[in-house]
Amino acid sequence: MLNKQSIRIIYLGTPDFAAESLRALVEGGYNVVAVVTMPDKPAGRGHQLQFSAVKQYALSVGLPVLQPERLKDEDFLAELKSYNADLQIVVAFRMLPEVVWNMPRLGTFNLHASLLPKYRGAAPINWAVMNGDHETGATTFMLQHEIDTGNIILQERIAIAPDENVGSVHDRLMIMGARLVTRTVDAIIEAEDKGVAINTFPQDNSIELRPAPKIFKDTCAIDFSRSAEQIRNHVRGLSPYPAAWIDHMPANHPLCDVLKGAKVYKVAVTQVAEQKGHIIVPCADGYIDILELQLPGKKRMDAAALLNGIRVNN
Repeated sequence: MLNKQSIRIIYLGTPDFAAESLRALVEGGYNVVAVVTMPDKPAGRGHQLQFSAVKQYALSVGLPVLQPERLKDEDFLAELKSYNADLQIVVAFRMLPEVVWNMPRLGTFNLHASLLPKYRGAAPINWAVMNGDHETGATTFMLQHEIDTGNIILQERIAIAPDENVGSVHDRLMIMGARLVTRTVDAIIEAEDKGVAINTFPQDNSIELRPAPKIFKDTCAIDFSRSAEQIRNHVRGLSPYPAAWIDHMPANHPLCDVLKGAKVYKVAVTQVAEQKGHIIVPCADGYIDILELQLPGKKRMDAAALLNGIRVNN
């Protein structure tokens, strides 16, 4: 009878979101034989090389770490093949060439932080919150040629609270996703033990397919010509990272110049045009009350503290 140690696993991932699933596999007793992650990158003022969250955890438990610059590099492919993996698991990594994902005999599955086929792409959690969705989830699926289109193995849903930001949703999905990864491996082991293919089902492409493209600085700019609720969701979906920001405001606003370039972390919808100790900006159907923000080069603070600072400096 097969068990957790019967299946040799190679794990591919980079950020905190991926490190949690790796931790669940290792602490759950699964046979992870190697880890693949992004090359180290210089960060901070000293430009010191920084390890990915996945590499940090892998090293802490003594796992071999592969960091290819190119995924089609012959030396990397030879090293990957040498581990004789039965299964590969991908969480928050880059797009894999077929020569990689088709290498293990049981294939490669991916954990994606959305209810596929919704939000295929690089930033599914952000876009679900930015679009004002009331629920999201995570999906495991087998990799195939088209990105994020493979047959679904398991899927689980969570509710998004009305005032929840993307940081909170990310953290809850990270924990839930780790459970989904181990459950998926269990299902693969069970199917292998019975000598049958794992049960999967195709994605339903008849539903509304909202995309989740990579987020750039321009994506994060607040457009005050939109509705108050759209702006509130935009800010929630980018808080705390990478954060929405003010590119421009209505020209007659008294803080127009002061707030240019400010990051915005929390706002509320209001119908009040002015209120002492508040930063209120008009929008398409009412007003936005900016509650937490950060001026360029300054610390994050609430609106009242910023206004007090402006008065003191004047």
